[in-house]
Amino acid sequence: MKAGSEARKSPATTVEFRGHRGIRLVGDAYGDPADRPVVLLHGGGQTRHAWGGTAAALATHGWYAIALDMRGHGDSDWADDGDYTTDTLAADLRCVIAALGTRAAVVGASLGGITALLAEGEAETPISRALVLVDIAPRVEADGVHRIVSFMTGRPEGFASLEEAADAVASYNAHRPRPSDVSGLRKNLRLGSDGRYRWHWDPALMSDKRPGATQNPERQEAASRRLTVPTLLVRGRMSDLLSEDGARAFLALVPHARYADVSGAGHMVAGDRNDAFTRAVVEFLADVP
Repeated sequence: MKAGSEARKSPATTVEFRGHRGIRLVGDAYGDPADRPVVLLHGGGQTRHAWGGTAAALATHGWYAIALDMRGHGDSDWADDGDYTTDTLAADLRCVIAALGTRAAVVGASLGGITALLAEGEAETPISRALVLVDIAPRVEADGVHRIVSFMTGRPEGFASLEEAADAVASYNAHRPRPSDVSGLRKNLRLGSDGRYRWHWDPALMSDKRPGATQNPERQEAASRRLTVPTLLVRGRMSDLLSEDGARAFLALVPHARYADVSGAGHMVAGDRNDAFTRAVVEFLADVP
């Protein structure tokens, strides 16, 4: 196992997979490919860079960690047919795990978590060795969903500068200090031919085929009941999407699941409190064979 300082110095390796119907999916991989794999799936409108140092930290603990851009996000391909349904996203994940040749632990935030839940909970036999759901469960708060959708659709004209984009993020995440250096935002934005920055995802995500267009908590609850793999639910204590009641409802469906409530974090738990979040995930996965 690598020492932590050595792992932080080791750059990520860019990897590619083919998802459902051959779509190209791009990720950053950390660690030894011979180690057990863990796939990290970001939330809607985010990219693989949303995980902070979590993937690198997992590599220091003996995991081959792959932070993946989901279809329509980051450097992965956009769907020509605009298909971003959860069925298709789950099919992409199954393709990635099949390519790895062994069951993977899956860490999924928000949309990535629903993707992982359906991929595992609706599989005939387990495809993952463990599941971590980050601030998502079948029952979520309507106001929180509305706030996310409003943020994602609120600036179709884009931003004139990184500073302007940082102001928008700071307004959305009022509990998080605005960074003085905003250069890291560049990874989550694309620069258009008009000189304006826009979020690095396909606008078709918010069409009628978007994953949230028809919420189906009953389906997600059914998938939850079928979970047999080790499961961890991580909630941001300040989250406006997943309430304490919503978390407890999930734990009633999955009695063997563990629960971590990260203080000082909102819906974007990994970004708000990356050290605390990473510690919770590392400790949970330490018990996974």
